[in-house]
Amino acid sequence: MSKNALFSIAAAVCLAACTTPAPRTPAPPPPANVPPTVVIPERYVSAEDPRDELDSLATWPAEDGQTWLIATAKSTHSLVVFDADTGERLRSFGHKGQAPGEFKRPNGIAVQGDHLFVAERDNHRVQVFLLPDFTPLGTFGADQLRSPYGLWIHESAPGEYEVYVTDSFMEGEHYDVVPPFDQLDRRVRRYRIMFGDDQARFTVRDEGSFGDTSEAKALRIVESIAGDPAQQRLLVADEFTSGEGGTHASNLREYTFDGKPTGRELPVGTFEAEAEGVALWSCTPDAGYWVAADQRYPQTHFLLFDRDTLASRGGFMGEVTAHTDGIALHAATTAAFPAGALFAVHDDKAVAAFDLGEVARALDLDPRCVQ
Repeated sequence: MSKNALFSIAAAVCLAACTTPAPRTPAPPPPANVPPTVVIPERYVSAEDPRDELDSLATWPAEDGQTWLIATAKSTHSLVVFDADTGERLRSFGHKGQAPGEFKRPNGIAVQGDHLFVAERDNHRVQVFLLPDFTPLGTFGADQLRSPYGLWIHESAPGEYEVYVTDSFMEGEHYDVVPPFDQLDRRVRRYRIMFGDDQARFTVRDEGSFGDTSEAKALRIVESIAGDPAQQRLLVADEFTSGEGGTHASNLREYTFDGKPTGRELPVGTFEAEAEGVALWSCTPDAGYWVAADQRYPQTHFLLFDRDTLASRGGFMGEVTAHTDGIALHAATTAAFPAGALFAVHDDKAVAAFDLGEVARALDLDPRCVQ
């Protein structure tokens, strides 16, 4: 979500039951005993292009050994492909429209194998492509989704994907009023996608929607979502902060893969601004860290949490990276990043890269993460 949209929503969001939008209040102070944030210089920041309004990121290892970093560009209604090792802009794909290969406000993006999934907010659908040629394979969700934002995909069986899509629709025609609690059970929708042997044809099964509807735990404004198959855990970023003293603060809220809320979240005050991109850094089948972007001013803080306990493991910031929405964690070796990289949107106009080896050493993380 762009900073302009965030400022607009922050000034006006309230529950539908309210007659006057509630002013946004600051989040509570960070929890005690949280390790300090360190500065880790970016390995690169790409050339800026303010026309794009970049939002979300995904990586794809090409057959020639190059790694692509693919970004959604909301204002130009397209996808932008960067060289993940250098930040060089390689190409763009798509333009505004409703036909196959066209977009309206593409937001969430995810790659599974050679399949690329893109959530389009204003086309109210998810579009599927086959890489590397961006061959359109079809769409799904148009009959259920109202304002899709984030995507996370789990391959539950060969050629069979569970796709989770966050749906951050607002009340009626308003873009700044959260719906009543009884409608917030539709904040995340789940689909099962089954591909044929040719990997080009697929069938879709809608498996319903979910979301807590209680005042304390309901998902108000949702975008990023990520999961951990080893623990059957989903973390959903709720960007909404409101209440006297910030009693409902932006946070990561935990759900099971079948959509049941566990009631678990990070300590109130963990995010000083808004929980944005979230990704799992899987170091071994059962060890690793969650990484989340806290969209603080003037620079983004990247927070790390233990994969199992969700205990804080510190955080870092770059020298310039700011106003981050989406992140992508690529733990595999590339030519420039032997231990992998964390990629982040910078100020809606560029992408930044951090060396995961440097992150692990600076925060004294599990050495298995850099082997």
